[in-house]
Amino acid sequence: MDTGQILADILVGGELKIHLIGVAGSGMSGIAGLLLALGHQVGGSDKARTVEVDRLEKLGLRFHLGQDAANIGDADLIIFSSAIRPGNPEYDEAIRTKRNMVRRADALAAILNCKKGIVVCGMHGKTTTSSMAAHVLKVGGLHPSHYVGAEIPILGTNALWDPTGEYLVAEGDESDGTLAFYHPEHAIVLNIEEEHLDYYADLAAIEVVFNQLLSQTRGKVIFSADDANATRICSTHPGAISYGESHTAFYRFDDVHTKDFQSHFRVLRGGEPLGAITLNVPGRHNVSNSVGAIALATELGVPFAKIAEALESFRGARRRFEIKYRSDRYMVVDDYGHHPSEVKATLATAKNTGRKRVLCMFQPHRYSRTLKLKAEFGRAFHHADVAVIADVYPASELPIDGVSGQTIVDEMLREGHEAASFQPDRKKIALEIGRALEPGDVVISLGAGNIHEAGSILARDIKQLDELQTVMGHGTIKLYEPLSKHTTMRVGGPAQFWAEPETEEAFARLVRFCTLNEIPLFVMGRGSNLLVRDGGIRGVVVHLARGEFKTIEVKDGKIQAGVGVKQKELAYAARDAEIGGFEWLEGIPGNIGGALRMNAGAMGGETFRQVVSVRFVDPHGNFHMKTPAEMDVRYRHCGTLEKNFAVSATFVGHPGNAEEIEKLLEASTHKRRTSQPRESSAGCIFKNPEQCPAGKLVDELGLKGTRVGGAKVSEVHGNFIVNDGGATAADVLAVIDKVKEVALRERGIQLETEVQIVGEEKGIHD
Repeated sequence: MDTGQILADILVGGELKIHLIGVAGSGMSGIAGLLLALGHQVGGSDKARTVEVDRLEKLGLRFHLGQDAANIGDADLIIFSSAIRPGNPEYDEAIRTKRNMVRRADALAAILNCKKGIVVCGMHGKTTTSSMAAHVLKVGGLHPSHYVGAEIPILGTNALWDPTGEYLVAEGDESDGTLAFYHPEHAIVLNIEEEHLDYYADLAAIEVVFNQLLSQTRGKVIFSADDANATRICSTHPGAISYGESHTAFYRFDDVHTKDFQSHFRVLRGGEPLGAITLNVPGRHNVSNSVGAIALATELGVPFAKIAEALESFRGARRRFEIKYRSDRYMVVDDYGHHPSEVKATLATAKNTGRKRVLCMFQPHRYSRTLKLKAEFGRAFHHADVAVIADVYPASELPIDGVSGQTIVDEMLREGHEAASFQPDRKKIALEIGRALEPGDVVISLGAGNIHEAGSILARDIKQLDELQTVMGHGTIKLYEPLSKHTTMRVGGPAQFWAEPETEEAFARLVRFCTLNEIPLFVMGRGSNLLVRDGGIRGVVVHLARGEFKTIEVKDGKIQAGVGVKQKELAYAARDAEIGGFEWLEGIPGNIGGALRMNAGAMGGETFRQVVSVRFVDPHGNFHMKTPAEMDVRYRHCGTLEKNFAVSATFVGHPGNAEEIEKLLEASTHKRRTSQPRESSAGCIFKNPEQCPAGKLVDELGLKGTRVGGAKVSEVHGNFIVNDGGATAADVLAVIDKVKEVALRERGIQLETEVQIVGEEKGIHD
């Protein structure tokens, strides 16, 4: 009797105390569920708690968070996952105390021997096919038990023991050779190719394991006729039955067409039509997988009508072309695919959704796979219009020198892919894909590691983006717009949402929506007198620089201007209307909105001295009109506009002569050019203290030229910090701190910043 059968007899022979090391993993949690159903006392430990652990605790699992030698208690049997190695305290304690120990695969092999086992195996498609098979047999009335490698919503759980049925459908893992442990009644072989090359030397070594499984399979071996290796190895088995699109297949499918994520096709058995199938998971590869399940169920006596009913109601596994978000504008999909064949098939499915472009973020899994299959990976991304490759998810491997995500990008570029890039910082991958996003795109996160976290972030933000666009109407909304493009200092991280409404009403709706949903909202003009931290700004950044916000109207000696109008534009509009008093505005780089908010001034002028009235929106989206006397106006500050948002203002000057005004404008221009630096800056950094102007103080302290990274105090004007090339916001802040520290130490003066400093230090998703 084989050891698997001996263990099977033990498992059904009476109640045992069993402890699982690494119980939270998808494979181990399934084993725990089956053992609980068999009536055993089951305990387990892991480094983190999962939803599956919570569910199993309700069924009787005794869970230990963290791993400690004491956790194994007086267990009769220890089961450990493939990730557990010597050095683990529980593993070492079990060895020391000479407990009965088996690997997960040994336990599954033994449980399979308790019923008529059906093993679904192959390099790709196991989870989907095994869950399809279990669902079809269940609808067919065979009451199967099942064990699959992911959460399957339609099955309710990743593992189930049904004492009334004779079959157990199990996903067989070939990654570590343990597939050879199984002695099933039947087997489905999906595909055989080079994979798991961290364990196997080559394809020949893989074939040895599959041959061992086949020699131990008592009944049917259902294999894909479209896979050359599977056909070569399986076709001589006494119970061999082929399926696929090939005309040699016994169970053949044809007439495939897709619509709205459904696949419609016909199935024939031995050349005779069985009927039509509607499959509710996308992709031609899943059509093939389903025909493997159809062949199994038909051979076990399930009527075709029941098979068709089951497949039409089937919904896929988590992380198998799982749609995270879908709308008319965008779609976000997550998939577990990590082998070149899986990548190619999944991207083809994404391309066939009918969307405009496919944007892919892919995380290689294991250094060994990346190195040995780099050429295949280079050819796998043909259907991705944009591909950002993350660094390698190591799993349990140590790095291999020279192997990274760039390895795959190099191969892709060699194959002629024009939009492939490497992003080693996984937190920035969502930002890169989000910036590239256009209406009509499908985004896919792809890989077996933790790239799905970036996909979840994008799905959440794209859903919010859609809602904001719908609320706002006319205008543009973008994800992750770099604010360095919109500040005069040319530094700053991204805006989570960048909005450019075109009408006052659209802006008011946006303000109201953000207030009701507690979404941070920041209005940004031309970006002068503003320093955005490198982490960017969380929430909505509104840029009022289009449509109604750019209008200028002169009437009865007064000028009405939208907040998107530049001060310089206002000055020249006044000149053209022969209205004086606005010449000083030529020297201020910002927009009217910023000038109102901070009561901007220069060269003896001050914004609110010329304001007649301001029209603004309150946080609830209501419009108001007030005069300066009704507003909290102070030096370099307007308190009323701290929580309200100006949309336009009416200004007054005095009658003037066009030639005289022109001379004053030229003088203002000359003074600005000779007294202010030409490099990128945010304008004056510090408020003028009572003792002396800030620029003069900085000069007297000898701080001109003080530098951190690409930021330095201007040599032209001491109250300017300039971007000397490649500066970050952190560089600018460091220079500010240096100047403040010296001013306080040397003169006892506490400098205050005039520039507005906003944003996150780390990142909008931290």
